[in-house]
Amino acid sequence: MNKIVLFYGSSTGTCENLARDIAEKLNLDSSVVHPVSELNEKTVAAADTLLLGTSTWGWGDIQDDWADALPKLKAMSLSGKKIALFGCGDSSSYGDTFCDGMGILYDELKESGCTWIGTGVSTDDYQFNSSKAVIDNAFVGLAIDDINQNDKTEERINTWITLLKTQI
Repeated sequence: MNKIVLFYGSSTGTCENLARDIAEKLNLDSSVVHPVSELNEKTVAAADTLLLGTSTWGWGDIQDDWADALPKLKAMSLSGKKIALFGCGDSSSYGDTFCDGMGILYDELKESGCTWIGTGVSTDDYQFNSSKAVIDNAFVGLAIDDINQNDKTEERINTWITLLKTQI
């Protein structure tokens, strides 16, 4: 497996827990899991694959720490790197903006020259109205609603990890 680094933005700990769970299932050392506030050019440059996670806040905003980190990441060379996205949202209270944060990351980085992996996640069995994270009727990464559908979280993660392992 190539050099993988995972960055997450988490305000309440949900996305952080998701990031650590993903890392564990990929047999990654905890030293490659970082809050996005620690994003730096040296770490990104050394990685072949970036796993990027964010929760969605308010009416479809990325997690606060991404507001500073995203412009930094966009200024770095991502050409040739593989990027996978994961996101957390609340489909009941915010059904019109479910996991929009993940969609924002995708929109901001789609012209970076990276290769997207972990995409095409089925929207079946999710209950939401709209999401910026949906393109061609599929999520651009792993979408988790640990508030309303926590009984499906483990299976969704495992299915996504299986997909990632074929693409990394």
